[in-house]
Amino acid sequence: MTDTPPSSPPSRKGRVFQAGAAREPQPVLDEKLTAPAGYGSSAAPPTEQREPAAPAGAPAPYTGTKGDVHAEVLVLGAGPGGYTAAFRAADLGKQVVMIDSRGPLGGVCLNVGCIPSKALLHAAKVIAETKEMSHAGLSFATPTIDLDALRAWKDSVVQRLTGGLAGLAKQRKVQTIVGTGTFTSPNMVTVAARDGSTTTVSFDAAIIAAGSEPVQLPFVPHDDPRVIDSTGALDLDNIPERLLVLGGGIIGLEMATVYSELGTKISVVELMDQLIPGADKDLVTPLTKKISKEYQAIWLGTKVTAVTAGPDGLTVTLDATASKDKAKAPETAVFDKVLVAVGRRPNGRVVGADAAGVFVDERGFIPVDKQQRTNVAHIFAIGDVVGQPMLAHKATHEAKVAAQNCTGHTSYFDATVIPSVAYTDPEVAWVGVTENEAKAAGVKYGKGVFPWAASGRSLSLGRDEGLTKVLFDETTDRIIGAGIVGPNAGDLIAEAALAIEIGADAADIGLTIHPHPTLSETVAMSAEAFEGTITDLYMPKKKK
Repeated sequence: MTDTPPSSPPSRKGRVFQAGAAREPQPVLDEKLTAPAGYGSSAAPPTEQREPAAPAGAPAPYTGTKGDVHAEVLVLGAGPGGYTAAFRAADLGKQVVMIDSRGPLGGVCLNVGCIPSKALLHAAKVIAETKEMSHAGLSFATPTIDLDALRAWKDSVVQRLTGGLAGLAKQRKVQTIVGTGTFTSPNMVTVAARDGSTTTVSFDAAIIAAGSEPVQLPFVPHDDPRVIDSTGALDLDNIPERLLVLGGGIIGLEMATVYSELGTKISVVELMDQLIPGADKDLVTPLTKKISKEYQAIWLGTKVTAVTAGPDGLTVTLDATASKDKAKAPETAVFDKVLVAVGRRPNGRVVGADAAGVFVDERGFIPVDKQQRTNVAHIFAIGDVVGQPMLAHKATHEAKVAAQNCTGHTSYFDATVIPSVAYTDPEVAWVGVTENEAKAAGVKYGKGVFPWAASGRSLSLGRDEGLTKVLFDETTDRIIGAGIVGPNAGDLIAEAALAIEIGADAADIGLTIHPHPTLSETVAMSAEAFEGTITDLYMPKKKK
């Protein structure tokens, strides 16, 4: 996040920045491609690029009729974006009111999304590890699963974090109101509480952080309790014998990972011809190979046309006419539960933003400029509601930009890349330009690939299926993208994201001494593979 327009020239060791200076954008990313990496997989197509913002200063105080409560800055939504915006605005001296329909702060992410899913994925990993070392002479009895205790532990992780947020809000004197907030005018929101009471809140400036909700399909009986979305999957009310995951994106595959280790027979159906369609196929292939041996079925290029509820289960009708698989899906199959994980829709219309004069597009997104400002000068928007990718780590960065502009500072959202991670087993992570995007855009790129079968650390973990791939601009040798598949890929991808942001080239990465033996050194070895200096692999010299 920056304070002035782009000005500083790049240097070989990355860009040299003055305090508060904006960064020069990567030419390849900005000119050749229409969207930063991170778009895709279970996400919808990227939204339009943001227009540059003209500094407008702090919103003027509202002088009209005040509501029951008045806020200098109103934040609608208390997810990672919402609470970050509220806390930052409070730190900058504003009197802040935060509205959310849940009691606990944290939104979908902390309560029924990112955090509880990662807790259950850790439990799944522990179960998997009890089986993976049998070939090395370590055998364990089959784990006994106490579902009530597992659910309570997962909930305790959530409660610890949401309780911490409540404490942070209190320390900053941020007032929180529980209820559903709806705009009634450009400077007023009405909050409907669960008990039927209402509270009006007037404001000088507002930040919409209303998030998104799971997409529902018209041919699926969503009112049947055996049809679940990601929230229902995290409730963990039972372990079904047979589960169909409708959608082979990140959310569906993460939940499949959990339920598979708990003993459920998993089937996955995906409309596209690969899992996690937004990622390069070579990154997804190790995951696909592994789970193909563990799951009952993976049907690619296949669509679901109907789901019928019956006493013996949910009968799913499948259309595999477009599938390239040798073993095509049957015409019908019966499951105990169906997890619908085909994406999320933004809540732009749910909050009545149009009543405030805020433009909402036909999909429910609220367009913003690089200052997170909507078409109404004193109303800002962040997170899922402003466009893809729908990721918490994007929302938190947008939140600080919006809060700073609300308080009279000049700030811009100018992130070059936004990483994406599938916390499956193995994990899949990517950032910047994918190889698919580079080919489609005609980018002249080179790549360095390091297979984890040559990594001592990977072999010591009993895992050799991973790989690290780094893409470079052939003209400048600068890194433009990276993808990693393997254990802890989500942690490793941050190095590549930083390298792209600072304009590092292959030599910068390869000459940085990485600790040995680690998985992180596979990033450096990929850079060496591109440069032709690697000694851990034999690679024929490139022909000039």
